[in-house]
Amino acid sequence: MAQDARDTGATGTTGQRSVMVNGYDGSAAPGLSPAERELIARRERVLGRPYRLFYREPVHAVRASGAHLFDASGADFLDAYNNVPAVGHSNSRVQAAVSEQLGTLNTHTRYLTDGVVDYAERLTDLFPAPLTQAIFACTGSEAVDLALRIARRVTGGEGIIITRNAYHGTTTAAAAISPSLGSGNPIPDTVALVDAPDSVRGPGGAAAVTEFAAQISAAIAGFAARGIPFAGMIVDSVLSSDGLRLAPLGFLARAAELVRAAGGLYIADEVQPGFGRTGSWWGFGRQGLVPDLAVLGKPMGNGMPISAVIGSPELFDRFGAEVRYFNTFGGNPVSIAAANAVLDEIEQRELLTHAGAVGDALAAGIRGIAAGSERIAEVRGAGLFLGVEYTHEGGVPDPAAALAVVNGLRERRILVSASGTLENVLKIRPPLVFDTADAERFLTGFAEVTRELG
Repeated sequence: MAQDARDTGATGTTGQRSVMVNGYDGSAAPGLSPAERELIARRERVLGRPYRLFYREPVHAVRASGAHLFDASGADFLDAYNNVPAVGHSNSRVQAAVSEQLGTLNTHTRYLTDGVVDYAERLTDLFPAPLTQAIFACTGSEAVDLALRIARRVTGGEGIIITRNAYHGTTTAAAAISPSLGSGNPIPDTVALVDAPDSVRGPGGAAAVTEFAAQISAAIAGFAARGIPFAGMIVDSVLSSDGLRLAPLGFLARAAELVRAAGGLYIADEVQPGFGRTGSWWGFGRQGLVPDLAVLGKPMGNGMPISAVIGSPELFDRFGAEVRYFNTFGGNPVSIAAANAVLDEIEQRELLTHAGAVGDALAAGIRGIAAGSERIAEVRGAGLFLGVEYTHEGGVPDPAAALAVVNGLRERRILVSASGTLENVLKIRPPLVFDTADAERFLTGFAEVTRELG
């Protein structure tokens, strides 16, 4: 029997979740103009129900710069959520690189071109051995799909372990390991769900590592008992959809040891934590591990269509010996130009250091404000990826409070969202160019909303 997103976890939690927290439902949006209501009606008519909008009152953006969006009236919205334009909206270096390359050459990947080789060498130099090769695709979902194919081919297995509220993409294969897509998204028997460490309601320290490891062992044993050969485990290195679960350090390294001992591969999904988001190049490094495969996505091209799977020659050779894989435009010259410009921006503007420093200051400010609120159980994060968890008395999750803060900040033209297995964690994830003035503006708005919430 297939599992779905309502499956009971080790924590005993149950219940159907909405398809998307913080989604516009059309029932209450008093600030929308007639023109915006008509645009939404046209959008729904031509794009259909799967396309969702954020916020009780959607944002109608017409231009953007750095960490800011602007509507038709010129009103400035502080973007504290969008990680795709990693080096800032409308980045001039990326824009110039794309424009120049588009006017020179943009063709498929079966021709010999210099740029993709140069970039692959530069990118893989940022990874520890033996991760020295890259396969490019166009989207993170495609890269996840490919990583699963590689893992299953080289191990001969099918069983994959994921976290309970994981999100890894929207292809058929990626959706099958993405329970956060909702209760209508079935999870097959070849996928096992484990609960992320819960620093608010669960044990901490070594006990949390032991508890998580026990779940991995049980999942592997469960596959064996059902006659499903084991292929591996894929985890977002900061468990963002599970509510940004970063502690205790080392729990993923222990999981990787168990996975490999059972003949599986460990896949690090770096689409969200990668490229400096946590103050270091890759999220897996914080956990003290080197994955067998790493998956990269949208931020690597600042929104241009490019993604990658990073792996070892051994794995790629074993896969490529039996499978003909190519991606017509994965790693095309224009997307590669954008990706190179992103690395230039990160390195020359020292955005790793910047993300760490501004993120630390932002986290300290949020903790100071949270100290006066009984609704905030914990502030956690790394670099410019922060989570604020809302609970009732006794640690009972309070998703209504998280959503109220999301919309309260929206009213002040500050954009964030909420996530987590229990939908009660404020998710703060701005472009890496988010600066001190942006952080101060965020903290002012957050303090006001926190006082109003009580």
